[in-house]
Amino acid sequence: MKKIIGIAGLLMIGFSSFAQQAAHVVLITIDGFRPDFYMDPSWGMVNLRMMKEKGTYADGVNSVFPSVTYPNHTSLITGVTPAQHGIYYNAPFEPNGATGYWYFNYASVQSPTLYDAVRKAGKTSANVIWPVTVDAPIDYNIPDVWPVGKDKDRRKATAASANPASLWQEIQENATGKLGPADFAMEKEEMIMDENVARMSAYLITTYKPTFTTLHLACTDHFEHEEGRDGFLVRKAVAGADRALGTIIEALKRAGIYENTAIIVTGDHGFVDINKAFSPNVLLAQNGLLTDVKTGNWKAQFHASGGAAFLHLKDASDKQTLHKVLTLLKTLPADQQQMFKVIDRKQLDAVGADPHAAIAIAASQGVTISGATKGELVKAAKGGTHGYYPDFKEIQTGFVAYGAGITTGGHVEEMNVTDVAPLIARLLGLPFEKATGKAPAAAIAK
Repeated sequence: MKKIIGIAGLLMIGFSSFAQQAAHVVLITIDGFRPDFYMDPSWGMVNLRMMKEKGTYADGVNSVFPSVTYPNHTSLITGVTPAQHGIYYNAPFEPNGATGYWYFNYASVQSPTLYDAVRKAGKTSANVIWPVTVDAPIDYNIPDVWPVGKDKDRRKATAASANPASLWQEIQENATGKLGPADFAMEKEEMIMDENVARMSAYLITTYKPTFTTLHLACTDHFEHEEGRDGFLVRKAVAGADRALGTIIEALKRAGIYENTAIIVTGDHGFVDINKAFSPNVLLAQNGLLTDVKTGNWKAQFHASGGAAFLHLKDASDKQTLHKVLTLLKTLPADQQQMFKVIDRKQLDAVGADPHAAIAIAASQGVTISGATKGELVKAAKGGTHGYYPDFKEIQTGFVAYGAGITTGGHVEEMNVTDVAPLIARLLGLPFEKATGKAPAAAIAK
């Protein structure tokens, strides 16, 4: 398998502008989406397998690093890595301790997006819970946002951030009915969140016929965290995501735009089963480098991101502390050193990761990285996670494209998440010069 920024195994096309090949594009992400969901019939994704057989699919798609939701979703719509678009993690590194805030606001994105390109072209867009979309230039927008603190009810924050302001009420009156707290959440082993996201998206498609629509289905990821790569709830979530896809297909037909729409289903990362948790901040605390973040009494701390953690120095030029951290890691017992590998600054630059981190550690398969500062250095863990350095098969996500402008019977061996935005821009005939990814030629109908 190639490294994250390796060139895909077939000709990829860059461009400034091309003739429009689709009047509409719907971009759907299944969080935690894996190629086996459409390669293996036992997962029951009948709608997606129809798209695979009549469209184009990839054997695997490389994530950016860390392989978590927000950086990869932003790369999907910008065509660049986190070092360029500025969404380095799900939640930003906060030197005085995490507040629970994630990168909700579109203003955090530092690169042009497909939403910008669509608006500049005088076309319309719609979205349901795509990450980093609060106050985005989207005509019909239900952003991904929730309250920071103990209150977990997403409805109020979503309603306050919707655009236009009346859209949340309009959606309930015409698409979902009045939503209770559990109807817009992943609780009690329920899959209703994906179902309602699909119903909202379907309403926006049939009512407004936007040029570009994005939607994010989150349930599969949630239950993979609980059960790992397989389990009853994971399979139930995957089947639910396929039903959501069917709802979108039916909406396109009802809207009369099915024949001139391209549908792209992709994801942000794969998943890895875990059995251990490694807590590098415990090591720093034990050695006097991390005493109290709230009072600023620290020299170094790791920002954990699932199967990875990124070292931040209080003084970015403090080479002595960096050397001490590296020495501490290198002098751990052999069995603990096998739980991770060090990613140096040169490697971080090569993959386009956070430019502010001194180094990162990437966990071995079966290990997750905890941000804990107290307790044991190594603990038992269960379930699944992601965030790993994306250089192995299990962490790859998937890709299936179907419809207007898409090759029938197309096959891409390997591609990157940064290749999706250039493909969509090409299908819609939009200039998109800032992207570093390349549209896979095998996916584009001749």
